This record gives sequence, structure tokens and C-alpha cells, in this order.
Amino acid sequence: MSLNSTPSGERVHIGFFGRRNAGKSSVVNAVTNQQISVVSDVKGTTTDPVTKAMELLPLGPVMIIDTPGFDDEGALGEQRVLRAKQVLNRADIAVLVVDATAGKTPADVQLIEIFKQKNIPFVIVYNKSDLVPDAEFDDGIAVSALKNKNINLLKETVAGLSKNAKPEAPVCRDLVSPGDIAVLVVPVDKSAPKGRLILPQQQTIRDLLDAGAAAVVTRDSELAQTLEKLGSKPSLVITDSQV
Repeated sequence: MSLNSTPSGERVHIGFFGRRNAGKSSVVNAVTNQQISVVSDVKGTTTDPVTKAMELLPLGPVMIIDTPGFDDEGALGEQRVLRAKQVLNRADIAVLVVDATAGKTPADVQLIEIFKQKNIPFVIVYNKSDLVPDAEFDDGIAVSALKNKNINLLKETVAGLSKNAKPEAPVCRDLVSPGDIAVLVVPVDKSAPKGRLILPQQQTIRDLLDAGAAAVVTRDSELAQTLEKLGSKPSLVITDSQV
């Protein structure tokens, strides 16, 4: 499977949040080096979440999500804020974009509290920092989407957060306990690579060993004989879809 064909569910979902006109879309475009989001000086330009599946170094397969301003107003504004809140339910990492010239607002503080409540790893980004060169931001990263300042640092920081954001899904280790015996049935035919196991088979064996279980590998033609020789019923039998 290529990186570009990675399913959405297996990608790290990175949501960009903040109030209107803080520069979320500009930061998204700078991080991705693409014009993913429309940028304008008019508040509320992003009216719906904008998603983009891509490969982002040094992270790998990710889903970038640009959200509407969290401080939007009016009947339509409330709907946009609701859509932004819905993104929080699928975000593995949150990037809070704050206007460095204004500092954190109540909307930003509210978002930080939500990140903490939902246990979403997050980083605070102070955009437009080129306009306040003498300002210091102890709780975040001073960036400038316009000047491309500290964008690489932001990507490295997000990559660090991703290590704890999306734990690797187990192949089968959650189905066994230490000391269990698992039988892996591997068909060996003309379509099988000669002299080696394919990657999913290798990953399955390693997952069983990491769980403290014993992995017994056999061909489908010897399955009955293998089960008989074991003397006891295995805890798990894993077969190919064709077996």
C-alpha cells in the first residue's frame, strides 16, 4: 500500500483551530506548502471544515483539517462553530492558531480547555509574530505564515505529538495472553513469494511474540496434523482468507 492510498482512518488527523482572522488557513497553507484553504482578510472566510489527505514530512500520512473560526457569531456563525466542535471528535492533534498581535482571547482559552478535556495533544501557534518581533510566547511557537517563520519547527513539534496521539493498532496481540499458543496457517502456493513470508504474516508473528504468546506456523495442508501434535487446543488460529 502506498502512502497516498493510506485509508483515512489510518492517517493522523490534525485539526487547525482558532478564532476568525487569526490566520488558520494561512498557517495550513504554509505547513502543507499548498493552497488548501482560501485566504482573505475578511473574517469568517472558512465557513466549513476543509480537509486534505496528504503526506506531510516528517509525519507521513495525515489528514489536515482547517476549521471555521471558533468565535463566529449569529445564527450561521453558531452552525459554523458547531462544525468546528465536531472536528474535535476526530482530531488526533490540535493546532491552536492565535493572532500574535492580539494574544489569547476567551475563545482560545475555551479551546485549550476542550483539548485538555478530550485529551487531545495540542500546540499553540502565535501567527503574525513578524508584526510583534519583540514579543515572547512561553507557551507556544511564534510563527509567521507570511514569512514562513518557524513553520518547520511547527511540523517537527506536531510530529512529536503524533507519537502519543494515535497508538499503533494491534494486529492480534489483544486477542492473546502471555503463554498462549497461536497457530498461523500460511498457504504456500505459486502466488506466494519464494523463500520468505509476506509482510502481514511477519507482522502477525511479531505481534504474537510481543504479547508473550507462542506462534506456530503451518501450511493449510498440515493444519490437522499440527493441531493433533500440539496436544492442547490453541488459544487462537489465524488463517488466510482463502483457507
